Amino acid sequence: MRILVIDDDIELCSLLKEYLQREDYSVKCIYDGRHGLDEAQKPGYDLIILDVMLPGIDGFEILKKIRENGRIPVLMLTARDEDIDRILGLELGADDYLGKPFNPRELLARIKAILRRSEGTTNRGPIEVSAVILDPAARTVYADGHSVELTTLEFDILEQLMRSAGRELSRDNLMESLYGRKATPFDRSIDMHVSHLRKKIGNRIKTIRGVGYQFVKATEDGAQP
Repeated sequence: MRILVIDDDIELCSLLKEYLQREDYSVKCIYDGRHGLDEAQKPGYDLIILDVMLPGIDGFEILKKIRENGRIPVLMLTARDEDIDRILGLELGADDYLGKPFNPRELLARIKAILRRSEGTTNRGPIEVSAVILDPAARTVYADGHSVELTTLEFDILEQLMRSAGRELSRDNLMESLYGRKATPFDRSIDMHVSHLRKKIGNRIKTIRGVGYQFVKATEDGAQP
């Protein structure tokens, strides 16, 4: 697995590279925004670790460009107390975020959770519910006959919801399955991604207050109940 780290903290990058290489990841570090964006647009990386505060171009601009061209998983590094950075990162399509300073073990756990979601999809068959077709092997989604571009995490959330169509899925279950951790009262990541999904596939995902979400099955005449 190849990981690109874009962060201007040279010492942190050196420590992360040494730590992740011991876990058998191949790591390349870039220390400024412009070169980081150029490198991020090259093929071959499995995940990008992206700091928000960068010289040249900030992490949000880089994330926008990445999402214009592909769905590679992106884990953003934010200042621990800057909730607005985390919310904006999720709105722009980040798969997860981690506040600085952080424990390398926590970073490794987040990386493994993100990469695990991308593995083993070829053995799962396509799903069709309410005029939405999702193919895990091809990583494609069609809604009402039109192709829909989703980020890695949006795709994985949609797959979980569609495979449980008609049943309620709690936020805790989604967090545990997709992130490998429990939801906290202030963790809005699942909510943000579901909001994005609604904009892209229509209002097929229902919020169950106090519980979580449900992918709504269409009635026999094709209408949403």
